[in-house]
Amino acid sequence: MGEFELIRSYFAAAPCAQGGEGVALGIGDDCALLAVPQGEQLAVSTDTLVAGVHFPDPCDPFLLGQRSLAVAVSDLAAMGATPVAFTLALTLPAVTADWLQAYARGLNRMAQACGVALVGGDTTRGPLSLTMTVFGRVPTGQALTRSGAQPGDWLCVGGELGNAAGALPLVLGQREAEPSIAEPLLAHYWSPQPQTGLGLALRGMASAAMDISDGLLADCGHIAVASGVALRIERDRLPLSNALLAFLGRPAAEQAALSGGDDYVLLFTVPSVRLSALQAQGWPIHVIGRAEAGQGVRLVDADGRDITPQIRGYQHFRETP
Repeated sequence: MGEFELIRSYFAAAPCAQGGEGVALGIGDDCALLAVPQGEQLAVSTDTLVAGVHFPDPCDPFLLGQRSLAVAVSDLAAMGATPVAFTLALTLPAVTADWLQAYARGLNRMAQACGVALVGGDTTRGPLSLTMTVFGRVPTGQALTRSGAQPGDWLCVGGELGNAAGALPLVLGQREAEPSIAEPLLAHYWSPQPQTGLGLALRGMASAAMDISDGLLADCGHIAVASGVALRIERDRLPLSNALLAFLGRPAAEQAALSGGDDYVLLFTVPSVRLSALQAQGWPIHVIGRAEAGQGVRLVDADGRDITPQIRGYQHFRETP
């Protein structure tokens, strides 16, 4: 099967590739054409997932299809952008019909759930990797960024932490657990749900925001540097699921929440005068600390003692001793 037949057979005919609001021209030409309404800006982000680095190989291609798109759309949520479209650059070691059919089904399911259209991409032969470029739209001047946190702002997250990291022993086949524990953890790993609605609600409310991909401590560090503030996290306020606590126990569950990564929930700061309005709207907001004058990120216990661990989160090019 040639490249163009592969694209036509598995992707161009998918429901998510049939265009939608904001897509003037989709798959079939050298470029897609996106229509951005007057007074709005185009938000663009790219994510690459590599076999053996970002996901185990082999794995269920249907689940991989969902995960590979969700982690990219989460970046649009972090900017308060409405998802519009995405492209897929797919590198495959070989063309396997069953694998492609399952992957395309998973991809289409997540695309339709996120309201985003497939508008193009590329295929090539090589080690398995997937690169998604996502496009969203946001009113001019209303995009959420990492650089607006102020001392006194509340530090918040949009959901439970550590579930995806806690699922890794299950994903890798190192441990087993009863379904009531395993299923919610695995769902967080394979089918993270981008918090697009919360991102839209945070426009004009949050002072800084991003999504958690590399671990809470590491990603708090990004906001702290961009905003020129210090962030204090209170350990006892970390939102941990019952499944995670039952599977790992509290000390390991806290470690997964702090440095495990792959949560894909929103991390944001909000002025105290706006917090109650957001909470009244019913969003799953958990206050975990405050922004302060200074720099860096601190984890404190119930007595206010600094207990910040040395390992903050995942880094692709961390130097080893």
